[in-house]
Amino acid sequence: MNVDIQDEGDSGSGQAVAFTIAEYEEVHVLHPQQIIAYQGPSSGRADRFMDVKGMYRKRKLIRADMSGPCRFVAALPPGYRIKTLQLDGKSDLLYDFRHLFFYSKGITMQTRVLSVKNMFITKDTVKVKFSGKGSIGILTEGTVCEATLHPSEPLFIDAGSVIAYPENAKLELTVYGNHLASQHMSYHWKMTGQGPVLFQAGRQSRRFERDTNDEDGIFKRFLREVLPFGGVFIK
Repeated sequence: MNVDIQDEGDSGSGQAVAFTIAEYEEVHVLHPQQIIAYQGPSSGRADRFMDVKGMYRKRKLIRADMSGPCRFVAALPPGYRIKTLQLDGKSDLLYDFRHLFFYSKGITMQTRVLSVKNMFITKDTVKVKFSGKGSIGILTEGTVCEATLHPSEPLFIDAGSVIAYPENAKLELTVYGNHLASQHMSYHWKMTGQGPVLFQAGRQSRRFERDTNDEDGIFKRFLREVLPFGGVFIK
């Protein structure tokens, strides 16, 4: 399978992703409505109802199973990107299932239930661990960055920006910095352990655009910055 990401470099336009599937290959697309062009036999696409777990985790009913030989193009809305990852069967990373756009034949999934505290803060119930050899496509907002965990020196990452982290990682929801910094930042994961962490760099762009185009006046902006979690409660 070959995945060709076509990007014109314009942040205001969407991204096109061209798939070339060879004979005997198969890829499962979890957003079939984004397929805008297809070349191949009509039998090469079979839409199916997802199982109960898939429906719950993805909040969707149908996936498209694309069998080769065929070619098709999927379109993404502005601000979204796809990161293709090759798995060799040895990865222990945990992912948010909602970020999954496609996965190839041979990839299986296992769920990991989060603690009640983390469920409440992140509004996530489970994470997914992929097994097997093949490819997966992760849907992200902006560029995907990677950092390496240390067993004792913590890494702080915005909780909503994390895409994947090692199963062995120790996580704690927290804030950091001095009093003014910690009272108006969003929750961060404090992580230690071994292995890579993937996170998306575009999630903060909406807040940045709001702040730079803010027409609410200096008083409201002052309250957002000074009051604890003012950026959350004062819109």
